[in-house]
Amino acid sequence: MLDVAVYPQYTPPKALEPSLFSAVPTVRLISPPFHPYPNLPMSVLVNKNSKVIVQGFTGSEGTFHATQMIEYGTQVVGGVTPGKGGQTHLDKPVFETVSDAVKATAADVSIIFVPPPFAADAIMEAAEAGIKVIVCITEGIPVKDMVTAREYIRGKDCTLIGPNCPGVITADECKVGIMPGFVFKKGKVGIVSKSGTLTYEAADQVVKAGLGITTAIGIGGDPIIGTTTLEAVQLFANDPETEAIVMIGEIGGDLEIQAAKWIKANCKKPVIGFIAGETAPVGRTMGHAGAIVSGADESAAAKKKVMRECGIHVVDSPASIGAKVKEVLG
Repeated sequence: MLDVAVYPQYTPPKALEPSLFSAVPTVRLISPPFHPYPNLPMSVLVNKNSKVIVQGFTGSEGTFHATQMIEYGTQVVGGVTPGKGGQTHLDKPVFETVSDAVKATAADVSIIFVPPPFAADAIMEAAEAGIKVIVCITEGIPVKDMVTAREYIRGKDCTLIGPNCPGVITADECKVGIMPGFVFKKGKVGIVSKSGTLTYEAADQVVKAGLGITTAIGIGGDPIIGTTTLEAVQLFANDPETEAIVMIGEIGGDLEIQAAKWIKANCKKPVIGFIAGETAPVGRTMGHAGAIVSGADESAAAKKKVMRECGIHVVDSPASIGAKVKEVLG
């Protein structure tokens, strides 16, 4: 095994260019805290080279959002609707199964617009077919189904975003979700959020502050989700293009607490935080199925206290996110 460290002023010999790494399995890059090849695409989860399929392609939701994704510039290479394989839709091929789609298009990303009773099966089908990033938009998947799906994909080489989420977008490159694309402009701030609407609001503020977005990840508001707040923060912490992270959470659960403790111990980048649900009464679900305070440590006040203790720049109003990011980054 040959370890190769790449430094800023170092120009690697042609034999070590990334395009050849797959042919040289004995070479391992030591990841530096910067982008060694600034001319190559570097992003979190998705980029302009991602090949996307739509599960539930021909339905009304799939059709509408696939159209928006294509207009944004996303490489939508086809879709899946059982019973309609062999047809075309939006000038893209329709396949019977995800496996068929992957074999024909080399797709590596999937977005799911499938009714709740069948969505967990759609997640597992995508994972089994070799999809690397699975974005599940569907809300209301039975908890029992999601327990099964999450356990099934645990041993697979894939990342699940959602369910009940707006998706993921790498600004000016690839939109895999239902967010308004025009809000997101290229920049240096990463966003991880439980709330779809607050994702768009934070992005708009950051863009108007002149900083822009690298990638925004809406992790979803259901009790059982694929990628947690911590895991999303870790992706941004390891992304050379992201200089600051906006972390938007809400009442209920302890995802933000886990992330805050990891940030304190490991993250050198500034993190700006907000917790929604300050005025929510204890024991009542607020909007998302996972947004329910069942213990003292799950309230907005308790979470914000821990986040501040961990060095996160916490704001009390979502209207202050953009200004705080600009202040922190100077």
